[in-house]
Amino acid sequence: MSSRGLGKEKRLHFGTVLGTAVLVLGMAGNPLAKGARQKGSERPPNIVLILLDDAGFGDLSSYGATALTTRHLDRLAQEGVRFLDAHSAAGTCTPSRYALMTGEYAFRRAGTGVLPGDAGLVLDPRRPSLPQTLRHAGYVTGVVGKWHLGLGPAGGPDWNGEIRPSANDVGFDEAFLMAATGDRVPTVYVRDRRVVGLDPNDPIRVSYRGPIGDEPTGKTHPELLRVHPSHGHDMSIIDGISRIGWMTGGKSALWKDEEMADVFAREAVSFMERHQASPFFLYFATHDPHVPRVPHPRHVGKTGMGARGDALVQMDETVGQLLAALDRLQLTERTLVIVSSDNGPVVDDGYRDEAVEKLGAHRPAGPWRGGKYSNFEAGTRVPFLVRWPGRARVGVSSALISQVDLFASLAALAGQRLAPGAAPDSVNLLPALLGQTPQGRRRLVLQAGSLSLRDGDWKYIEPGQGRAESPETGIELGNAPTPQLYDLRRDPGERINLAERDPNRTRRMANELRRLRGARPPARQPQAAGSPGRPLDIRKETR
Repeated sequence: MSSRGLGKEKRLHFGTVLGTAVLVLGMAGNPLAKGARQKGSERPPNIVLILLDDAGFGDLSSYGATALTTRHLDRLAQEGVRFLDAHSAAGTCTPSRYALMTGEYAFRRAGTGVLPGDAGLVLDPRRPSLPQTLRHAGYVTGVVGKWHLGLGPAGGPDWNGEIRPSANDVGFDEAFLMAATGDRVPTVYVRDRRVVGLDPNDPIRVSYRGPIGDEPTGKTHPELLRVHPSHGHDMSIIDGISRIGWMTGGKSALWKDEEMADVFAREAVSFMERHQASPFFLYFATHDPHVPRVPHPRHVGKTGMGARGDALVQMDETVGQLLAALDRLQLTERTLVIVSSDNGPVVDDGYRDEAVEKLGAHRPAGPWRGGKYSNFEAGTRVPFLVRWPGRARVGVSSALISQVDLFASLAALAGQRLAPGAAPDSVNLLPALLGQTPQGRRRLVLQAGSLSLRDGDWKYIEPGQGRAESPETGIELGNAPTPQLYDLRRDPGERINLAERDPNRTRRMANELRRLRGARPPARQPQAAGSPGRPLDIRKETR
């Protein structure tokens, strides 16, 4: 694996580090003893969680990309922990984001597949969420960027009125959102419970069932398009780009695609400026490099890789704007920054933007097989960077971790008790996240077309009936009617199916996956995680 641009990074080898991590985190009776307390202060660290959209393992120069440079993300890699075996919980965005917010695998809840733009909120406001837990710990919580977890009641929101429930009802004090995705209507921003800039005399109507109004579509009027679809994406035309779904009205509220990255960055920086005196949690979800890829003119042509390459550079600059704000506000030392991606990469995801033709030697998935939507490793093995100066060790970690574990880990960092049933699939991996131990998960369930089970270096993919490859995206989906078993240590490219050669292991892993799928995880014991006088025993949490 290339480590170009990482300077003096090193792999983290510890021997009996796990016991040391327990001592360090528990020595003052609180998991914040050597972390959140800054120079004698009791103030916990700020947390900035940045989720990239469709960025692959090989899309960052700190992970080996040579066709472009992601210098701001490389800075995080140089100053923190770079993970080599980190995963989103699913190979697509809605289930991945659901798991991140709830600490629960999305396959356990119906209706958490990729949502249309008019879907109701899939998070249950009555159940604990990551932002709700951190708010309870005294954090000011904010979300900026892509949401794609639905808004409003079942059946979708009233875009022209007050939107309830919203992100504000699941733990966020402030929210500035793209409701779904850039290629889905409605193409408007939502601040807290209202569409931004909406003229009440021009109400929004949205449909995913059939055309509404008499507006031209990409299918009927392709001559009006500045970006043409390659498959699907031929419905309402907004800003010269045809989208998924139909929309009328709301002209004064429509976004400009080229301006989106800057709009999100300004909102995120403003949140940090306004709340710099208090501990804050900022969940910042970029649009880049998701389709449609329409980077700002200052980024066009920066890579020679077409719109996708330029969108990756724009994505990196957006991260740089947040890091620069932390520096300017003198918050860098007091802020835990985590960066990952919601799923693996895709090159052609619905628009003819020259991403395929100009890809060249760039490998968005790095050495892994598949990509977004795939059961293979590239579907969920994504970049994952953690920086907390003076707290997170600098180096490279091979610990097996998942975004679903951020709930329990950050709750432990904040000294919060998880109620029985909260975050049922989340494991406290705080020592691994901070580079204090190489031990991560032993087992991990992954979701795409089928479910997969990682058990150490072994991976089992259950039989499925889906297509083996997507002709639209060109991605190997990893679906097969028979079991698949791979030894990732010897066969990282998942080319040698060992299911028939090792039937005993195949059977054991199939049974374990069946058990994990069918059974709810046991309720948590009602005890505080690291509350004063109750040291957090990491050995009990890491599995």
